[in-house]
Amino acid sequence: MKLNSNTKAAIFETACLLYIFLLVYAAMNKALDFEKFKVEMGQSPLLSAFAGWMSWLVLIIEFAIVFFLLFSKTRVKALYAGFCLMSMFTAYIFIMLNFSSFLPCSCGGILENMSWKQHFLFNVFFVLLGAWTLWLHKGNNNSINRKAGFSYVIGLFLSVLVSTVLVVVLFFSSEEIMQHQNPFIRRYPHHPATLIDTLDLKYNSYYFAGSGNGNVYLGNLTVPLYLLSIDSLMHQQKIRITLDKSSFSFKEIKINVNPPFFYLADGRTPAIFKGRVDNWRAELQQTRPPYFTNAIPIDSSAVTFNGISSKTGDNTLGIFRFGSHSKVYMSPELLQKQVDGVFDTEGMLHYSEEMKRIVYLYAYRNQYIVADQSGRLDYRGNTIDTISKAQIKVAYLKDRTERTMSIPALNVNKSSSVCGHLLFVNSNVPGRYEQKEVWKQASVIDVYDLRKKTYLFSFHIYGIGDKKLRSFIVTPTHAYALIGSRLAVYRLGMQIKKEMEIN
Repeated sequence: MKLNSNTKAAIFETACLLYIFLLVYAAMNKALDFEKFKVEMGQSPLLSAFAGWMSWLVLIIEFAIVFFLLFSKTRVKALYAGFCLMSMFTAYIFIMLNFSSFLPCSCGGILENMSWKQHFLFNVFFVLLGAWTLWLHKGNNNSINRKAGFSYVIGLFLSVLVSTVLVVVLFFSSEEIMQHQNPFIRRYPHHPATLIDTLDLKYNSYYFAGSGNGNVYLGNLTVPLYLLSIDSLMHQQKIRITLDKSSFSFKEIKINVNPPFFYLADGRTPAIFKGRVDNWRAELQQTRPPYFTNAIPIDSSAVTFNGISSKTGDNTLGIFRFGSHSKVYMSPELLQKQVDGVFDTEGMLHYSEEMKRIVYLYAYRNQYIVADQSGRLDYRGNTIDTISKAQIKVAYLKDRTERTMSIPALNVNKSSSVCGHLLFVNSNVPGRYEQKEVWKQASVIDVYDLRKKTYLFSFHIYGIGDKKLRSFIVTPTHAYALIGSRLAVYRLGMQIKKEMEIN
């Protein structure tokens, strides 16, 4: 169907007005809440690494296109620029829908109420509108021949192709930077963990003793031989542990439950008791272990531990095998001294059953260690924050026989948990493009893949009242958090479950 010149002019003007309305609306929403827009770009899997300058560039381009659409001499070129920009936005959404590991928040205003698929169709409409209008205006002009019109169509197609390629290049470049040169930008997927219930424990002396058989086990520092077993539905069972010794001089008991066994460890005595969860009776292991701060079982007759070395006075890691073939294996090279060798190497000790690996996360610096069951180093990994050196100062007392921190230290990693090949870290350091208001209300959990040695994403655990997260534990199906005197249980979303299933 041939259209007369007046009809073509009307279509052209209408398309320009629609583009002006869309771009003004989108640009004004970005400008009025620019910090939110920059945060959303920072959380985008495609644009995370470029959010700083790209948030300004997008805003400037949108306003510039609107400005030039207002003048008849520049209107065609401005519409062509708008067509290319919408092609890039459409390619961006297509990649997000089909290749991204998660979808961040959408645009502001009415577009925020659209799903990603609806947003994609909305953008496709404007791309087709722009292409059709430009073709009518120039490519289908009676003053030029059919061959020239065909060439113009090819030009529009190539513009879409170049716009798409540019977005793809940004995607791969951003992924490379985020995985290997992370500029401390967190990614927050939708609903990685959903709160399903809370339980008032009455006391804040509980700690996580382990998990298994669908239950999480809580020890209590004030009642050291009692456990509380809780399932995901908050059903409770009180457990009393009995010992094969009628009396024993404990100093600091810590229980670790790893079905079918459980362990009582006292590093200051020192002693290790072992029992089975079917009767909760523990027997003292006759071989006396070295003094330790923390001990985590790695199999039925061995624990990995950290403690102060009698030779160097520094914090160190080791493996203790008890039973008929007892032996202590020390790995002094694993923990690296930066300031004093004690406070600067404090951290959290874990063991991955899936990987058969020891994991140690420093408290005051952005590093974790992965070692095998013999204490041999696999690799040193880094958390995404930028605190590479422990920010502590140490004072020595009583003729240098005692040491203490002279100023409050920056606690980089507050608590952590290992489930399968994933490391979950409660970070204490805000990243780029993160809102201070959220940090006042919530604790951030960063997730790392220990196999791939990469950061994956983050999620929030919100406080209850004026209390924030104390510690947490992650199981294959749920996450449990101690917040003040309450226990909160979260159902893990598909994003985390999917990562757990990837070997």
